[in-house]
Amino acid sequence: MIRVALKGMLGRKLRAVLTAIAIVLGVAMVSGTYVLTDTIQKGFDTIFTVSYKNADAVITGKTSFGSDQNGTIAPSFPEPLLAKVRSLPTVGVALGDVQSQQTRLVGRDGKVISVGGAPNLGFSVNPDSDQRFNPLTLVSGGWPSGPGEIAIDAATAKKKHYRVGESIGVQATGPVQQFRITGVAKFGSVSSIGGATFAIFDLPVAQRLFSKAGQLDSIRIAAKAGVSQDRLLASVRHVLPHNTQVRSGTSQAKQDASDVNDFLSILQKFLLAFGLVALFVGAFVIVNTLSITVAQRTREFATLRTLGATRRQVLGSVVVEGLVVGALASVIGLFLGLGLAKGLNALFVVAGIDLPKSGTVFAPRTIVFSLAIGILVTLVASIWPARRATKVPPVAAVREGFVLPPGWFARYGPFVAVAVGAVGVAGLVYGAFGHGIKTGPRLGILGVGVVLLFLGVALVASRVVRPVSVGVSPLATIAIVVLSIVVYPVALTYWFARYAFFGRGEPVALRLAGLVGSLLVPVTTLLALLMWLRASVTRFEPEWPVPLPSVLPDRNVNQLAERNARRNPQRTAAAAAALMIGLALVTFVAVLAAGLKSSFEGAVNDLFHADYALTSQNGFTPTETASADALRKLPGVTTVAGVRAGQGKAFGDEFPVTAVDPGISRTIILDWKEGSQATLERLGRRGAVVDDGFANDHDLHVESPVRMQTPYGRTIDLRIAGIFDPPKGGSPFGKITTSSKTFDAYYPQPKNVFAFVNIRGGETDANTAELKNALKSFPDAKIQTEGQFKKNQERGINVLLNLLFVLLGLSIVISLFGIVNTLVLTVYERTRELGMLRAVGMDRRQLRRMIRQEAAVTALIGAALGIPIGIFLALLIGRAIEFVAFAVPYVTLGVFVVAAIVAGLIAAIYPARRAARLNVLEALQYE
Repeated sequence: MIRVALKGMLGRKLRAVLTAIAIVLGVAMVSGTYVLTDTIQKGFDTIFTVSYKNADAVITGKTSFGSDQNGTIAPSFPEPLLAKVRSLPTVGVALGDVQSQQTRLVGRDGKVISVGGAPNLGFSVNPDSDQRFNPLTLVSGGWPSGPGEIAIDAATAKKKHYRVGESIGVQATGPVQQFRITGVAKFGSVSSIGGATFAIFDLPVAQRLFSKAGQLDSIRIAAKAGVSQDRLLASVRHVLPHNTQVRSGTSQAKQDASDVNDFLSILQKFLLAFGLVALFVGAFVIVNTLSITVAQRTREFATLRTLGATRRQVLGSVVVEGLVVGALASVIGLFLGLGLAKGLNALFVVAGIDLPKSGTVFAPRTIVFSLAIGILVTLVASIWPARRATKVPPVAAVREGFVLPPGWFARYGPFVAVAVGAVGVAGLVYGAFGHGIKTGPRLGILGVGVVLLFLGVALVASRVVRPVSVGVSPLATIAIVVLSIVVYPVALTYWFARYAFFGRGEPVALRLAGLVGSLLVPVTTLLALLMWLRASVTRFEPEWPVPLPSVLPDRNVNQLAERNARRNPQRTAAAAAALMIGLALVTFVAVLAAGLKSSFEGAVNDLFHADYALTSQNGFTPTETASADALRKLPGVTTVAGVRAGQGKAFGDEFPVTAVDPGISRTIILDWKEGSQATLERLGRRGAVVDDGFANDHDLHVESPVRMQTPYGRTIDLRIAGIFDPPKGGSPFGKITTSSKTFDAYYPQPKNVFAFVNIRGGETDANTAELKNALKSFPDAKIQTEGQFKKNQERGINVLLNLLFVLLGLSIVISLFGIVNTLVLTVYERTRELGMLRAVGMDRRQLRRMIRQEAAVTALIGAALGIPIGIFLALLIGRAIEFVAFAVPYVTLGVFVVAAIVAGLIAAIYPARRAARLNVLEALQYE
C-alpha cells in the first residue's frame, strides 16, 4: 500500500505541490526566525566576549535594580580607585575607561548619523598603554591621543565617505564639537554592529565630553602570573567602594548579554507566533485539499477495497501520502528559511531595527524543531481525510457519482462547533480580564482562546456559506466589473504588444516597409482603444481578439459561480476559513492600532497646552538638558519645562518615575482628584504627585508618606502633594513624579524625555524658525508643534503596524494557495460539467469569469467571517487594556475587503486559465 500511495502521489504532482506550499511557507517562517535570532545572538555574544578579552576581572558600577532596557545606567565611580587596584599584589595590569550610549556623530549636513533607535556609542582608549583589553581593531590610521582627535567606526566611514584627516561633528552632553579623524576601527571580528555607531577618544577627552571628569565606568584587570582568578577577585573586593562590583571577564560578558537575551527571546517568540499562525492556516489548506482528493478518488479507494485492501491499509496510504508531502515540504521550508532570515532582517532594517550580526547560525535545534513541527502539522491535518477514505465501500467502484454519506459529525457538528467557540470566547475573556495572572500564562490563555474561536467558527462556517454567498455575490460582481475597467487597459497593452507589434517574435513593423510600417503602431493602438471601449460598455471584459457573442448571458454565469460556491459548503468554508484567520488577525491589529492612536491623540488634546514640544529626532531617545537650556536663553521664551524619566521602587514593586521642571503647570494640564495645577510648582525637595491608579493600589492620599528606592542604592522620603486622573491614552508622567531638583540629586546624568515650550506670540513661522535656530548646535533635538508632536509619536505605532501587516501577510498568502488548491481540484472534479457548459454555448471568457467570480465569492466569505472576528478580538483586548479606546478604521477595513477580492482574483488566475483551455470533446469523455 505504501508503494500504491507513492505512485498515486507521483501521478498527482500538481496537487501534491499545491498542498506542500502551505507547509513550505510556514516551516520557512519558523526556520528563518531561529536562523535570524540565533545569528543576532551570536553577534551580541561575540561583541560582549570581545569587550572583555584578556580581562581576568572587571570592576563596574552597581545598581540595585533596573536595566539598560528601562533607562537605568550603571553609575560611574571615582578614578582614584584605579591606583588602589594597581597597587594590589595580585594585579598585573589594570586600565580604566569610560563609555557613553549617546555620543552622536554629526555628518557634513549637520544631521545626526543614526539608524532608527540604534545606540550611538562612545569609548575611551589609552593610546600609550597596553592595548590587550581593547576590543577595537584599527582598519586605518591610529588611535586618538589628544584634544580634538577621534576615531570612528568603519561602517560610518564607508557609508558617509569619511577618511583619516577629515573632520566630523560630535554631540555628547553639550553642543556639537568638531574633531579630526585619526583612525577608523571595527569591533573585533563582528561582521556588522547593526545601525550602531561608535566614536573613540583618549581617556581625558572622553571624560570631559561625557561629563565624567575624575570618574571611570569600568576597570579591566589582568592577574599577575601564577595568581588564580578567585584569589584576584577576593583581593579586589577588599578595596571596592559603595555601588561598585567586580566579576570575572566571562561573568561580566554574560551579565551584559542578559538584557539582550531577554529582548531576543521576546523577538523570537514574536516571530515564531507568526510562523505558527502560518502553519495553522496551512493545516486548513491541507485538510481541505486532502478531503477533496479523497472525494475525487472514491472509485480508486473502492477498487483497492475490492482487490482486498483493508480499511487500515487505505488509512495508511492516505497518511503516508500526507507524511511524505509534509516531510519533503518541511525540508524545503527548512532551507528556504535561510533566505527568509535575510528577508526578515531587511524588513527590520526598514523598520529601523538594525541589530548586530555575525556569521549565519544554522543550529541543530532549528533543524529538529522545524522538521518536527512541519511533519506533525501535516500528519495531524491528514488524519480526518484519511478516516473518510476508509469509509469508501467496495460497491462504490461500480457506481458512478457515488458520494460518501454524512458521518456522525455532520449531525452533531453544529453543537461541537458552538461548544468549541464558546470555550474559546471564555478563554479570551478570562485571559483578558482575569486578575493575578502573570504575563506568560495570560498570553498562553489568550492564544488558546483565539485558536479555539477560529476552530469553532471554521466548523460552523459551512452552515453560513449559503446565506453569506447570496449576500456577497453582487459585491463580487461589482468588484470584478470595476477592476475590469481599471485593469484591462493594461492587459490590452500586453495583447497589443504580443500580437500586433511583435507577431511571432519578430516586430511586424520591421517586416513592413515605408509608410505602412510607420502607421501600423498608432492605427492599431487606436483600433485597440475603440475595441476596449466597446467591450467595456457591453461586457466589461474584452479579449484580444474580441470574441463572438455567447449564447449564455453573463448574468447566468454569475449565478452559476454563486451556486458553485454553495454546492459544497464544507469545501468552500474550509477555503474561506484559511483566509478568515489572516483577515481576522490583520483586522485585530488595525482596529487596536486605531484605538491606540485615538487614545493618544485624545490624551495629547487633553494634556498638551504648550506652544511647542522639544524631543529627540526619533521621538523617544532622551535629549540632553543643555538643549532645553539653550531655549531658555531666548528673550521671547516664557516657559521651558522638561520631563525627566527613570526607575523607582516602592511597596515591593518597580515602576517608572518622572520629574518636572518649574513651569510645567503652564504647559501640561491635569485632571486633579486631590490637589491643583499649582501643586506641580510646589513640589520642592520632598513633594510628589501620583496617578489615581497608583494611589488606589497603595491607599495613598495627600500628605501620605512614600519611601522610594532608586536603582543606585539611595532612598528618597517623599510626601504625596497631589493625585491626578490620567486620560485613557496615558500621560507623560510615571507612577511617581517629583521635582527635577530632587531627581537630579539622586539620578546620575539626568536627561529630558520631553520638554514643553511656551513663547510670546505662540505658534508662528517666525517663532518656529527662532527656536530651530537656537537648536542648531544640538542636531538630535527637534522642535515640534502639537500636530507634529502627535504625528511623530504615532510614527512608532505606524511602523509596528506595517511590520505586523507584512508578517501576517504570510498567512494570507498561504490561504490564497488554499483557494488555488480548491479551484484547481474542482476544475478536475467538474471537467465533464465544464465541457457540457462549453458545449451548450459558454465561451472561454465566460468560463474564466465564472471561476473568478467563484474565487471572489469565496474570498468575500472569508472577509465576512474574518473581519467581524478581528473587530471582536480588538474590542475584547481593548477593554482589557484600559487606556486604549475602541475605534473602527472603516477606510482600512474597506481596503481589506477590496484586498480580499483582489487576492481571490489573483488566486483564480491559474485555475481559470486551466479551465478555459479544456478541450470540449475530451472533457465530455473525462471520468
